[in-house]
This record gives sequence, C-alpha cells and structure tokens, in this order.
Amino acid sequence: MKPIIIGIAGGSASGKTSIAKYLKDRFQNTQSVYIIAMDDYYKDQSHLELEERYTVNYDHPFAFDMDLLISDLKDLKNGKSIEKPTYDFVLHNRSEVTECVNPSDVFVIEGLMALENEDLRKLLDIKVFVDTDADHRFIRRLVRDVQKRGRTMEQVIEQYLTTVSPMHQQFIEPSKRHADIIIPEGAKNLVAIDLLTTKISSIIN
Repeated sequence: MKPIIIGIAGGSASGKTSIAKYLKDRFQNTQSVYIIAMDDYYKDQSHLELEERYTVNYDHPFAFDMDLLISDLKDLKNGKSIEKPTYDFVLHNRSEVTECVNPSDVFVIEGLMALENEDLRKLLDIKVFVDTDADHRFIRRLVRDVQKRGRTMEQVIEQYLTTVSPMHQQFIEPSKRHADIIIPEGAKNLVAIDLLTTKISSIIN
C-alpha cells in the first residue's frame, strides 16, 4: 500500500506543527509517521548576505523550492528514500545538513503553502487547513521568532506588516477552499482533531 500523505496548511504560527506532532504521537504505536516541514524547502540563499536575507519575502510561494518538494514526495510515495534538505533559521539559509527519510506509512506535510500549489495538492490524500485568528498568530510568531530564530521584535513587526499579513491574504487564506477539513484554533480543537484521526484510521484500515 502506498503511503498516506496529509497536507496541513494555515497561517504563520497557526498551530500546524502542533497538529502534525499530535498525529505522529497518535499513530506511533500502529503506523510509522514522518513529519516534513515545508520550511526545510526554502530555497538556498547563499548568494545573499545575511542582512539581505532578512528582507526576503518568505511568505510568497516563490520562496519555496516546490519542484524539489514535489519530486521528493513522489519518490516517497513510490517507496524510495530521499535526502531531505534542512533549514537554518538563524542564518536564514539552507543548511549543509540533510536528513535521510525512509518510506513510512504516513507522511505529514505542514507549511504555509501546503494547499496553495496545485501539483502538490494532487499528491495529498487528506488536505487540512488550520484556521486561527490573526492576533493569536501574530503573538505566537513574535515570541517564536525572537526566542528561536534570531530576530528582534522590530524585525518581526516590520516583516509581519510588509510581507506576512499581505501574503496571508493573497495566497494562504484563499487556499482554505481546497481543504477537506478546516480546524479552527489549531490543536485546541480536540473534536476536529479526533475527526481527523478517525479519517486517517479509516484510510489505513
């Protein structure tokens, strides 16, 4: 049986990763589940200085190496292993380290543009959109980027106003219409997550 591929999209800091980890924990005793973060497929930016990388629009579809992601997913779906890129959020560039990803029963693809690209959507068995209020997402992003990604508060605010919010309205919010399941308020919505796990179980069985 080919692996199940689940796409989880939603705005920045909406709770996509939390739901992906919940699914991994939920099925760890019965199925092998691997989480692929779309952030690892940001394009290499070695040609830019660090200060220039701060100004890149990371919330536009062009920021991602979609061709590589789609190619890797096709290989995984056909039972092949891949060397997945990784991303360094402090240097804002693709890392030299790769991860070997072997075939699994379930792959969870989580990221801003998981439902935006038509070719990517065709590979997904279940399409999920995490719908969280903008003010909650901004606060989570502010804390995360300052504590874990080496940005200042001023940089986070400027990025949110100039790229994050406009790109959300232009690309991410419209992709909601492609979702099979919409989960309001992320991992807090246990009813929706239970419905999602039930659906996954029915497909597996």
